[in-house]
Amino acid sequence: MDGPQIKIKPLIVAGIMSGTSADGIDVAFVRIAPAKDPATPRIKLLGHRAFPYPKIVRTAVLAAMSSAPTITAELSRLHWRLGQLYADAVQKTAAQLDLQPDLIGLHGQTIYHQATVAPYLGKPIRATWQLGEPAVLRERLGVPIVSDFRPADLAAGGQGAPLVPMLDFALFRSSTRNRLLLNLGGIANLTVLPAAATLDDVIAFDTGPANMVLDDLMYRLFGRHLDRSGGTAAKGVVLSKVLAELLRHPYFAAPPPKSCGREQFGVAFTEHLQSLCVHANPYDVLATATELTAITLRDACSRFCLPCLVPGRPTELIAAGGGTRNRSLMGRLVALLTPLGMRVRTADELGLPSQAKEAVAFALLAWLTFHNLPGNVPSATGASHSVTLGKVTYP
Repeated sequence: MDGPQIKIKPLIVAGIMSGTSADGIDVAFVRIAPAKDPATPRIKLLGHRAFPYPKIVRTAVLAAMSSAPTITAELSRLHWRLGQLYADAVQKTAAQLDLQPDLIGLHGQTIYHQATVAPYLGKPIRATWQLGEPAVLRERLGVPIVSDFRPADLAAGGQGAPLVPMLDFALFRSSTRNRLLLNLGGIANLTVLPAAATLDDVIAFDTGPANMVLDDLMYRLFGRHLDRSGGTAAKGVVLSKVLAELLRHPYFAAPPPKSCGREQFGVAFTEHLQSLCVHANPYDVLATATELTAITLRDACSRFCLPCLVPGRPTELIAAGGGTRNRSLMGRLVALLTPLGMRVRTADELGLPSQAKEAVAFALLAWLTFHNLPGNVPSATGASHSVTLGKVTYP
């Protein structure tokens, strides 16, 4: 392992996550202590809170994520404004829990993520950008801040995503069961843990759109920000011809490692979906988008996950993220995955609140980085080797 050796010690770490849905900030306070295997430290969730973005901030974030031109000054100001909001969220959580963090892991808000190589100014590059100035948190909280997690994996030839598999491996691997860990955020992603998996056995990838498209359609069609329980989609029927056309998107058939975001399934994709549904019942449009998430997950499990599992062992799919509250989507997943031999559960059933999972993941990654330990899973991201993730802003 490169770099200085640091004494590994238990810490209270605040993990901060803002996802591709751009709906707000999740904060988790986690006690992390070393164990025999550095990749699987002891992790205890002490508490978590969620903070919605102010409406004007969410509007600015969504504008920065879109393909519309945004002036440099606006991006710089947003970077610093998000730093203030992240610091506010940690301070409020600390006060509510009566705890002080020793370390903070700040994912930031992704506004651009290009995981595959493309030419730019005469050279092939990958690129990723997360906003949220860590110096603001350092000044307000007085502890080290680990931020900017994705570039190190990208520079090593990886996708820069997904990074949650390290937490999945630490918390959910089983010696007797195959487990698939599903996160239903703006994008849906899977981590595959065969029974008795080693870190080298882990694969993970984004399957396609989830809440991102559903939330956008809810606002366009019904003037509401989300179909929280799935009741709106439940009133519609799936438009089979539209669904078939959407499934032609080349991303779905591409093998892992792969990752996606608003670049593939943002505003342009939603507008294309709507263009296929001219004069359709709005409830049917939403039902079709919900089915798209369910079908692409089923297909990804069948094509890319089942061949990696240990035959004859029980298989569980454990879901987390805001999409677990969508009963229509979860019901379709149960209906589609049960015939594949999978039992569908939620992370809540195993003791980890679904909404807190990604914030806990970045607390763990911050702890690993602070101790100069690798945080990526090369078999999941496609990186050529393990790397220490992120940059540390010291007090």
